Amino acid sequence: MIAVAFSPDGKTLASGSKDGTVRLWDTATGALKKAMKGQLYGVNSVAFSPDGKTVASASYDIRLWDAQTGELKIVLASQGRSINAVAFSPSGARLASGGEDRAAKLWDPVSGDLKLTLSGQDLPFNSVAFSPEGKTLAAAGWEDTVRLWELPAGELKRILAPHSALVGSVAFSPDGKVLASGSNDTTVMLWRAE
Repeated sequence: MIAVAFSPDGKTLASGSKDGTVRLWDTATGALKKAMKGQLYGVNSVAFSPDGKTVASASYDIRLWDAQTGELKIVLASQGRSINAVAFSPSGARLASGGEDRAAKLWDPVSGDLKLTLSGQDLPFNSVAFSPEGKTLAAAGWEDTVRLWELPAGELKRILAPHSALVGSVAFSPDGKVLASGSNDTTVMLWRAE
């Protein structure tokens, strides 16, 4: 397995693996509920929509799956390079991605349309996260920085740069006041996100 994510109700765990398969597991029994195949390369990231009805998986494209039936709903346009991270906005109206094309992108998960491209980094992104109210997108990657964009305009809000190695992950606290960043420099840092 490469990636895991819980459903909003905690009853299902999605996993993505190197064989390009997304699997849905019952967290109470450990039983396999669904296996969705189709991506040609390993799955780097999985995410549930806020209503738990859709699972997004990222590889060299982004695929959205029906969490109940396992059916493929839509394939978002390939970026031509590996996509390392996906995250739904709190409302479910947008899906963020980040990858080796050195851009964070916002997609319409219903139509599959690309809505916004946020660039400005010289190296790939590894992680994307929406603030709980959906007004900020954080992205980090192979650089030692974390970028914060104000939404929906996509204006670069801040660049946080205290790490000395690539940043592997970013996450907001549930109240949106704190942003955590974890780095290969073996540190985790907490930031005021407001």
